[in-house]
Amino acid sequence: MSASDDIDDSAAPLIEHLAELRTRLIHSVIAFIIGMVICFTVWNPIFNFLTAPLCSAMAERGQDDCGLILIKLQEGFFVAISISFLGGLMLGFPYISYQLWRFVAPGLYKNEKGAFLPFLISSPLMFFLGASFAFYVVTPLAFDFFLGFQQAGTLVGEGPNGENGIAAIAFQGSAQEYLSLTIKFIVAFGLCFQLPVLLTLMGKAGLVSAEGLRSVRKYAVVAILVLAALVTPPDVITQVILFVVVYGLYEISIQLVKRVERKREKRLREEGFYDEDEDLMAEFEDDREDADK
Repeated sequence: MSASDDIDDSAAPLIEHLAELRTRLIHSVIAFIIGMVICFTVWNPIFNFLTAPLCSAMAERGQDDCGLILIKLQEGFFVAISISFLGGLMLGFPYISYQLWRFVAPGLYKNEKGAFLPFLISSPLMFFLGASFAFYVVTPLAFDFFLGFQQAGTLVGEGPNGENGIAAIAFQGSAQEYLSLTIKFIVAFGLCFQLPVLLTLMGKAGLVSAEGLRSVRKYAVVAILVLAALVTPPDVITQVILFVVVYGLYEISIQLVKRVERKREKRLREEGFYDEDEDLMAEFEDDREDADK
C-alpha cells in the first residue's frame, strides 16, 4: 500500500466527521430559525410579559402609565428582532443540545456517556433557573431602585412661599434600551448559574479539584466582584445580589467536586488502584481545611 493510500484512509474519517458536524449545525440553525419565526409572530405578548416587572414597580409608585417610547423610527422592528432572537435561542436550545449529544455520543465510552449526559440535561435547567431568578427577583428590585430617582414638579409660583417651580424628573424609557437591560439581566444570571455545572464537569474530567478550588477562594471572590461590576448596571443592590448568588454557587461547586472525587476514590478503591495512605492523607487535609474555615 502506498503512502498516498494511507493518507486517503486517514482523511476519510475526518471528512465523515466534518460532514456529520455540518449536518448537525444545519439542523441546529433550522431549529433556531423556526424558533425565531414563532417568537416573531407573537413578539407583542412576549414584550408585555418582559415589561411586567417595570409596570409593577411603576404601579407601586402610583404611576399607571408604564408605556415605553420609540426614539428611532426603526426601533420597534429591532425590538421585535431582539425578542425573536432570544426566544429562538431558548426554544431551539433543547434540540440544539440534542444535536450536540448526537455528534459527541458515538465517540464516547458507555461510562463517559453516563457522565456527560446528566451535565447536558442540567445545563439548560440551570440556565432557566438563573434566568427566572433574574426576572422575578433581581429586575423588580433593580427597577424599583432606578425609579426612585424620579421627582414630582411644580409650576412657577406654586411653592408654599411663592418660590420658583421645581422641574419634574419622570421616566420615559426607550423600548429598545429597556429590552436590552432586561435581556442583559436574564443572560448574565443564566450564564452565572452554569458555574456548578462547569466546575463539576471539570472535576469529573480531573481538571480541577476541591482542594484547588478552596485554595483559590480569595482570588475567586475578587473575580466574582469584577464580574458583578461588569455584567450588571451600576447599582449596588444588583451587584451585591449577583455576588452573593455566584459566590454561593462557587461554594456549592466545591462540595459537588468533592462528591465527585469521593465517588472516583471509592471506585478506584474497589478496583484495587487506590492507596490507603493517600486516602488517609486526603481525609486529614479535608478536615484541616474545614477547621480553618
